[in-house]
Amino acid sequence: MKKILSAVILLMIISACNVSRNMETPKLALPSAFRNAVATADTSSIANIQWKDFFTDEILQKLIDSAIKNNFDMQIALRNMESSRLLFKQIKFNYTPQVSLNVSANTNRPSDNSLNGLTLGQFLGTNHIEDYNASLSLSWEADIWGKIRNQSKAALAKYLQTAEARKAIQTNIVSSVSQGYYNLLMLDEQLDIARRNLRLNDSTLKIIKLQLQAGQVSSLAVQQAEAQQLAAAGLVPEFEQNIAIQENALRVLTGALPDHIERSTRLNQLTVAESIPAGLPSAVVSRRPDVRSAELALSVANANVGFNKASMYPVLNITAAGGVNSLKASNWFNIPASLFGTVAGSVLQPVLNRRKLKTQYEVSKIEREKVVLQFRQSVLNAASEVSDALVKIEKLKARQAIIASRVRTLQQATGNANLLFKNGMANYLEVITAQSNVLQSELELASVKRQQLSAVAELYRSLGGGWN
Repeated sequence: MKKILSAVILLMIISACNVSRNMETPKLALPSAFRNAVATADTSSIANIQWKDFFTDEILQKLIDSAIKNNFDMQIALRNMESSRLLFKQIKFNYTPQVSLNVSANTNRPSDNSLNGLTLGQFLGTNHIEDYNASLSLSWEADIWGKIRNQSKAALAKYLQTAEARKAIQTNIVSSVSQGYYNLLMLDEQLDIARRNLRLNDSTLKIIKLQLQAGQVSSLAVQQAEAQQLAAAGLVPEFEQNIAIQENALRVLTGALPDHIERSTRLNQLTVAESIPAGLPSAVVSRRPDVRSAELALSVANANVGFNKASMYPVLNITAAGGVNSLKASNWFNIPASLFGTVAGSVLQPVLNRRKLKTQYEVSKIEREKVVLQFRQSVLNAASEVSDALVKIEKLKARQAIIASRVRTLQQATGNANLLFKNGMANYLEVITAQSNVLQSELELASVKRQQLSAVAELYRSLGGGWN
């Protein structure tokens, strides 16, 4: 017994040694600033702003809040977190001995012609034997090489990964709802443009019909004006259809049945800030949930390597049992006569399956190298997404200014064409062309405004904002 305890103490002293060396998170050569970012000494980032302060439209805030609470992907993520948390708590008990309580009673009647039967009849004067037992058994594996410790590390990292997964889902929900809302406002604006242009075409058509009656134009003029009117009219049900589909999509994101969404905000009421700070690329590594999850995956891979390495080394098991035992129920709890106890220690060294264990160890090292590459790739993807969003914001701003100037020019041209046409100084083709051009330009301007707002929302997501 003293020798076993001495061996246990010695092994516990060396158990702090880990047979596998952890791989550190790789140092990434990130630039000092994102491509297309405005040069500034300010290192702050919009990602540090809470989503309720970033998206200030009240209707949009309600939609996002409802989606975070009721979205089914978010609910699944929360359940995954709870499941992973329970597994992590359970792993901690691997350090403690396994204790079992056993209470049993049995009787055995051997054959009269068997050795046991003849022996019982000769020495005990009975043809059966009874046995009553009540005992506690203990089994404990010494964590000499860090197997349990690595299991605990892996369980913790997996739990933290589920937390990052929940954050990633929330950032995507915030981005998706905001972009869907901006798209809905754009469709509202485009529907108004189509209806307004339809009324303008209707007024022009009436004038052309009067000119036809006066013999000033041919029926061709009426047909072309009607065709222009029908083209504008065809846009109305198209936009109404797209509005209904977008409303349904937003409602589903919020965990509700498809239905109408009340709104009072107009697209032109929303503005894009002149300066949108992106912060430092290095901050994305610690802020973006998907990058953090990839970093935690390296911790899991490290732990798996340590576990597989430790599996190749000897295992020390300590077992003990004690309780009361008797051949007669009447003497079962006769203390101390019925007491018994055993203590044993064993060392198990894999021999024939060592090749299999070594293969598992080598595979786990390769898997760890793959995780490192995936982590590097996730950082590159994050930097690329931020740069893409920044260049979109920059170029869409320039494009919006050009199209807005074009719309103003065409609106003036349409007004002038109508005045000239009414006074007989312009023909119907000039009016129809001017109305068609202004319709397309106004629709394009609304689309560009929506793209600007969506690019800002995408930048907010790609920087890691939205989960706080």
